[in-house]
Amino acid sequence: MRGVRYGEVLAVFARGEKLEAEVYGTQMLNDCPQELWSTLDPGAIAADLGAVFVKLNGPRHWMLDGLGTKVAPVAPVLREFNGLLMRRIAVIELGNNPQSAPYTERYVDRGAVFFWDAGKQVYELVNPEGAAYVMQARCIGVDPSMTEESLANLGGRLALPEGWTYRVRVLEAELVVDTTGHVATVLQDEFENTYTLP
Repeated sequence: MRGVRYGEVLAVFARGEKLEAEVYGTQMLNDCPQELWSTLDPGAIAADLGAVFVKLNGPRHWMLDGLGTKVAPVAPVLREFNGLLMRRIAVIELGNNPQSAPYTERYVDRGAVFFWDAGKQVYELVNPEGAAYVMQARCIGVDPSMTEESLANLGGRLALPEGWTYRVRVLEAELVVDTTGHVATVLQDEFENTYTLP
């Protein structure tokens, strides 16, 4: 899966007192062709879905080596957005804050198992308490020049909060992040690269 391209549509809805985002993604369906992705209009999609607003998330490339799903946390609804086929893959509770600031945890019910192979490089954000969030996907929507090779020097470009560090290391053993039994804890940096807490 490492390097495989995908894209997501995040549709935010007002439900009761809270905001909730439905995540639609091209994962396992197609590689998010640029000629279709570039035609997506967030405003038009929001109007079509009846959403408060829509954010285009990507395009992105997986930074993990394997992906499996044991449970379906949401019904896997298929939709086409301007000819780009996507599937609803997760729901995110946003509370009263639809915007996600960099280095702020979000909780995603995705019911998935992620794998990183022994001997492979991983890219991590480490918080002041020593908890390491491993990069699951790099984003080329903010910086189209973001490659896997450039991630070795990403730390010098990040405006890390006080006490946070960025590190690159080679795994001595396989890393498995299994969120089939609980919600995943994720965050992003300012380039919208996404990290998950093992």
